[in-house]
Amino acid sequence: MIKTENRADLLLFGQHTGRLYFRKLDSEDFDTWLRFCEDPDSLRYFAFSETDPADVKCQQWFDKIAWRYENSKGGMNALIDKESGSFVGQCGLLVQTVDEQEELEIGYSLMPEFRGLGYALEAAAKCRDHAFQNELADSLISIIHPDNIASQNVALKNGMKLSKQTIYSGIPVNIYRIMKAEWKN
Repeated sequence: MIKTENRADLLLFGQHTGRLYFRKLDSEDFDTWLRFCEDPDSLRYFAFSETDPADVKCQQWFDKIAWRYENSKGGMNALIDKESGSFVGQCGLLVQTVDEQEELEIGYSLMPEFRGLGYALEAAAKCRDHAFQNELADSLISIIHPDNIASQNVALKNGMKLSKQTIYSGIPVNIYRIMKAEWKN
């Protein structure tokens, strides 16, 4: 259950980790994120139409984030490498409805060249700590396709455990969860 009334607390704009700076995703990021959408492995586990071209999928992604920002549903933050200024990917706290229950999800997606370098865990841990330190929810989830082993490993390293399997957006998913009582800051 999400505890905060102030949904602006769900966004981490201006926050940082050791290597990353969090900022609002904006239209200038479209061409960079288009490369993510053109990569065959990037959208493999998402519920996008296989027949839509990459630019359509990218626009749908941006439209969804804009809708989230405008409707207080959290949202993905652009992740910027503090040293190089490179766009690493996106991560954020997202209000989701899973099996008719409102949940707070930690979502993360990285540009292909930044995968496997610890950025996803670094960003996801920042989201987890931000949510629990600010009393935003009693538990956090990550919604992950059963075949997405890399994302499952990030969730496990972030202290989450497999909670259940269900259908979300028409695809089978695993729900990983961490309770605030299990979190050690």
